[in-house]
Amino acid sequence: MRLSSLLLSTAAFAGAAGLSLVVAGFAATALEDNSEIVVRRTLDEAGLSWAEVVADGLRVELSGVAPDEAKRFTAISRVGAVVDATRIIDMMEITPSKGIAPPRFSTEILRNDAGISIIGLIPAASNHATLIKRLSAIRGTPQVTDFVETADHPMPKGWADAMAYALKALALLPRTKISVEAGAVRITAIADSPEAKEQLETELNRMLPPNVHVTLDIAAPRPVISPFTLRYVLGPQGGRFDACSAESEDSRRRILKAAKDAELRVETECTIGLGVPSASWSRAVEVGLSALKELGQGSITYSNGEVTLVAAQGTAQARFDHVVGELENALPQVFVLHAVLPEPEEQTSDATPEFSATLSPEGQVQLRGRLSDDAQRRTVDSYAKARFGTGAIHLATRNVPDLPAAWPIRVLAALDALAQLERGAVTVTPDLVTVRGMTHLENASAEISRMLSAKLGEAEDYELDITYEAPPEPEDRLMAPALCEAELAAIQRADKIAFEPGSATVAADSARVIDKIAKLLQQCGEIPLEIQGHTDSQGREEMNQNLSQARAQSVLNALRARRILTGSFVAKGYGEDTPIATNDTEEGREANRRIEFRLIESELPEASGGDAAPETDDTAESDDAEADSTDAGTNEETDG
Repeated sequence: MRLSSLLLSTAAFAGAAGLSLVVAGFAATALEDNSEIVVRRTLDEAGLSWAEVVADGLRVELSGVAPDEAKRFTAISRVGAVVDATRIIDMMEITPSKGIAPPRFSTEILRNDAGISIIGLIPAASNHATLIKRLSAIRGTPQVTDFVETADHPMPKGWADAMAYALKALALLPRTKISVEAGAVRITAIADSPEAKEQLETELNRMLPPNVHVTLDIAAPRPVISPFTLRYVLGPQGGRFDACSAESEDSRRRILKAAKDAELRVETECTIGLGVPSASWSRAVEVGLSALKELGQGSITYSNGEVTLVAAQGTAQARFDHVVGELENALPQVFVLHAVLPEPEEQTSDATPEFSATLSPEGQVQLRGRLSDDAQRRTVDSYAKARFGTGAIHLATRNVPDLPAAWPIRVLAALDALAQLERGAVTVTPDLVTVRGMTHLENASAEISRMLSAKLGEAEDYELDITYEAPPEPEDRLMAPALCEAELAAIQRADKIAFEPGSATVAADSARVIDKIAKLLQQCGEIPLEIQGHTDSQGREEMNQNLSQARAQSVLNALRARRILTGSFVAKGYGEDTPIATNDTEEGREANRRIEFRLIESELPEASGGDAAPETDDTAESDDAEADSTDAGTNEETDG
């Protein structure tokens, strides 16, 4: 009996122990599974899917390959937030480093009137000192600001060619930003005109190396048109533009379409520019041309916000009143209409006062007709000599009293118009200024129209019949540089360039001399030329030096205004240092006050040394225009 009780007790204890072990096993497994699920969810939510989780009792083992040390630390931190940190066993590894990546070599070069600045990272092998020296060699560069760092790493393929091309381009572009990378160059620049933009793009593409990719972004600012002028004349044979201005491509398209509807007979291109008086410019022109077409004949002129509509003589008064009334209501705000219906002629042609001037192809001018008195006669004679030259004027006018009050203004405006022609004639009557002739300037008609509108005033009529002829091609090859220098000296001996007393302003009667010099330089090509300014010894030496520099620059600016390529020209003042006569007499001082044109012998093609580096020579020779621009800015401040 006692043995049975002992066995039962032992069996009971054994069963209880087994049951406890089973329960403990299930509890441990549940804890492990729960920990593993929570940790996995946390890692997935943090985007750490590369980490592996294994729960072993209370231990949480993390394994896997972390991209870097920061990701490994992030995984431990995230898991430590949901389980006790002492339970975490870190078995993770880190992706081996690939080593130091090569540097990205690149530079940006900025050039403007203040100088050149360069920033970036370049290979040590490209020679930092040589680069800065070549930048400093660009003429017209007052200073170079250097922010370049170097790295001792192999030069990438295409870097040397890209940098060499960038330096050549920099010499051509006075206002630019150039970005350089291995085998690639990006150029952002501003050109002075659409023609200059096209020329620059051609030159930059011509010297492009085959293994360099270049992106060009050259902008040409629109010209400022003042006053903003448009003039359209409608006659029996159809219509024509004497001047046409628009503020955009869309505006030009609308204006030309309206002109075709108003019987335009000659294809015309409107000049796109700045200065439009109203955003409704094209709308104002459209309604004006439509009104002119309804009248049948006449002219309409826009000068900023002033609109002048002149009907043909004999237009019915009722039709004129109707068209004018409609146009006044249709014109946008800002525009003011002046309408003119000419009165029928009552005087004979012999009784109508008239003044005329003719310009021959040789430059001779004959002035005939009527002026008010001797004072007006002297004024017209002096004005004509200033515009055409002292020896070119033949005056054959007579004095007649009781001419219109605005007669002198009309006569002088007509002479200004004639001065813009190669040959032609102008006629002035009380009601009309007529300009006829030929010019070598494509936009001369628009410029003359703009000038007459400004000087004659509103409601005044004028008529233009101007033809354009391209300048004749030189019969022979370009002159030799030495011959050009001699011819320039011969022109100066015949009629020297004069200036206003104590000033750098070219005297008005020297305009024809500069015109002759400009025509000669067109036959010389781009020769290296120094425009020298000289003075007498009167006054302080420093003042004379500054005055001579300013005068030389004024001549350079005058040639540039006549569309002479001055990229190879340099303006330099010598003050009183090189007299050619005594300064003790007035005649000697007059001889010493002079402008001379001298070849820069060291820059002639045959004078170039064979040992010079090609890139440096190109850089220096290509950049004369910038020297001109910089000098001009300095001297304009002095002149003022």
